[in-house]
Amino acid sequence: MKLSICTDVMADLSFTEMLDKCVALGVEGIEMTGGGWSPAPHFRADELLADRSLLASRLKEIDARGLKIATLNCSGNPLDPGELGERHRGEIEKTIRLAGEIGVKRIVTMSGLPAAAPGDSVPNWLVYTKSWPDEMPERDRYQWEDCAFPYWHGLVRLADEVGVERFALENFSAMLVWNPQTLFRLRDEVGPKVGMNLDPSHLFWMGACPIAAARALGDAIHHCHGKDTRIERGLADVNGLLELAEVTDVANRAWNYVAVGAGHDLQWWKEFFSVVRMQGYNDWVSLEMEDFTMSTEAGIQSSIDALKQTISR
Repeated sequence: MKLSICTDVMADLSFTEMLDKCVALGVEGIEMTGGGWSPAPHFRADELLADRSLLASRLKEIDARGLKIATLNCSGNPLDPGELGERHRGEIEKTIRLAGEIGVKRIVTMSGLPAAAPGDSVPNWLVYTKSWPDEMPERDRYQWEDCAFPYWHGLVRLADEVGVERFALENFSAMLVWNPQTLFRLRDEVGPKVGMNLDPSHLFWMGACPIAAARALGDAIHHCHGKDTRIERGLADVNGLLELAEVTDVANRAWNYVAVGAGHDLQWWKEFFSVVRMQGYNDWVSLEMEDFTMSTEAGIQSSIDALKQTISR
């Protein structure tokens, strides 16, 4: 396995400053965003496709420092029924085309989440039983068969056209694909080009075991994020784990994204990466640092130190 970092955490740095910071941290690769929900501070797909000299310059800077592009990320909601979905679809497509041009074989993104019925104006995350009310089976069918399946068949065709080999869908909440079961529902329909960006942090607060999830996914693990979550003692016992508070309100949340090792000890992380490697994944692990309980610098450094000690080389 090789260590990379999601560079959005260094959005305050210029492109070259970010690269120099990555070298100083001792990572081997970078995961940069092409658009979507991210402002894409370092590698916007539309900007680079429109300015080939800028693209060549940025690739040269990366190569000069001995770094590799681990993947391009364009996480968003391409199935949103409004303007957001239209914008995210365009930016995901441009990120795929950019990846094809520069030889990046993997795209990290999200499955998307549509409305629950034709004419609805907002996405609807259906995570309650399909047994009741009576409309639920049709809402579920509409989201998958009428919205997700056609869209993802199209993205797979585009990836085939430009030479992108893999999609890695983050198991993020409020998406159609948010765990192994839902990943396989999409993968069984559109094919093995679609797999999971296995991010333990989301599975922790959902009550799942990322190690068990890795065993269930097998060769459907297409990428891996190094990101931890801490269930906050006492608080989670009162209201459960469906947390609506702002992510910056760390003292009052039932769970928080934290630096690697601040939620689960290094022994846990060693076992996790060992099992992931055992399932056949021996590729990039990208630090995604979203810890608001400490400074950004401390979160990055402590996470890098933890990942260097635990990934399976």
